[in-house]
Amino acid sequence: MESPQTPKRSSCGGGLNLPATMSGTSLRLDNLSGSFRSISTLTSPSKKSSPSTCSDRFIPCRSSSRLHTFGIIEKDSPVKEGGNEAYSRLLKSELLGADYGSFSSPAGQGSPITSPNKNILRFRTETSGPNSPFSPSILGQDSSSICYEASTPPKPPRKVPKTPHKVLDAPSLQDDFYLNLVDWSSQNVLAVGLGTCVYLWSASNSKVTKLCDLGPNDGVCAVQWTREGSYISIGTSQGQVQVWDGTQGKKVRTFGGHQTRTGVLAWNSRILSSGSRDRNILQHDLRVPSDFVSKNVGHKSEVCGLKWSHDDRELASGGNDNQLLVWNQHSTQPIHRLTEHTAAVKAIAWSPHQSGLLASGGGTADRCIRFWNTTNGHQLNSIDTGSQVCNLSWSKNVNEIVSTHGYSQNQIMVWKYPSMAKVATLTGHSLRVLYLAMSPDGQTIVTGAGDETLRFWNIFPSMKAPAPVKDTGLWSLGRTHIR
Repeated sequence: MESPQTPKRSSCGGGLNLPATMSGTSLRLDNLSGSFRSISTLTSPSKKSSPSTCSDRFIPCRSSSRLHTFGIIEKDSPVKEGGNEAYSRLLKSELLGADYGSFSSPAGQGSPITSPNKNILRFRTETSGPNSPFSPSILGQDSSSICYEASTPPKPPRKVPKTPHKVLDAPSLQDDFYLNLVDWSSQNVLAVGLGTCVYLWSASNSKVTKLCDLGPNDGVCAVQWTREGSYISIGTSQGQVQVWDGTQGKKVRTFGGHQTRTGVLAWNSRILSSGSRDRNILQHDLRVPSDFVSKNVGHKSEVCGLKWSHDDRELASGGNDNQLLVWNQHSTQPIHRLTEHTAAVKAIAWSPHQSGLLASGGGTADRCIRFWNTTNGHQLNSIDTGSQVCNLSWSKNVNEIVSTHGYSQNQIMVWKYPSMAKVATLTGHSLRVLYLAMSPDGQTIVTGAGDETLRFWNIFPSMKAPAPVKDTGLWSLGRTHIR
């Protein structure tokens, strides 16, 4: 039974339902001299409605909203009492933009219809399915950034073989951090210093040749090929530097000048540099009859690392005094004295991809790989590897660097530069990985250790196609003797 206080409602001819106590003339809508247009009778889509029935609900005319342009016209559905109208409005606002109301404004109001919201176009071009984890969320994620992430999935990491594809026995390969006894020539010949002898191993046919024997009173401390791969220099325990023709097997020159062992050598286009336990760096020239053309003095202890930049303009030297010095091609005094390392600096490598970028590694007490800008001497980055850094070599095919390590993990690590993300960690040597050289094609490295083995690893892609190098018959897994 209805309450007696409920006012009765009457139907007016003007299309409005008014209470019984209010007359239609009190509104005087028809006397406003055309200020407002007459209100058209709008019928409800409900099945119970009829043309003669008036309603006080405002239902927009969707024919003027152009929703068909974007393919989002809603299908007719019966209206449920107490339905999820609030949820529907939130969902439409989230999917269609905050200005969704501009599409559904009545045509009679004269309000302009704005251009489609950019979110709609983004949503329409979204390729992910409704169940995809990249689909737009009602929690307000930016659909444009989601589209970008979905269209560019992360590149899978490159796979590097975890085992060496060839192992050579190298008897009498010394376990001495300050020596440099392995080098790989541009003509694909590997030179190894074993005791008092130097052996050449051809990677093309696995042929082993004994180049020289220094005799019982001397020993090999360093080997280094020229860039052309025809001549090889040998540093001896008596302080001499010998130059041999690797093809003919003949000695070309002997340089003196050092007082004790010569443990590191480095060639540029014309000059041979040698570092010694006597703390000096000598510059030798085959075209000059004297033993050396200049002397670089700066280290306070044995020189154990030496590398020329690829453009021959700068020479980097590392010593047992924990210093990294940078020299230019004409100076006898260092232009940069870098002292951040806290242990001996043997590992040195110049980037082939960026001029003036130098990497260096410290010994057991330091364990860090540091990167330097040699233009101004500033340190760019430093990363703690967790173990002694024995060697560094930069790939010429990709912007990655390989490091070999000693105490305490004896591992080989490949890093991506400049992020220094680990590409691979390789193990196999039972003692410190003191020696490192790279093949002329830049795909294979050889490592040597005091366990008297040389191990060959395929770690870098080729320069043309970034795919792993396939083993050939010559590179089949096995162990042979280098002498």
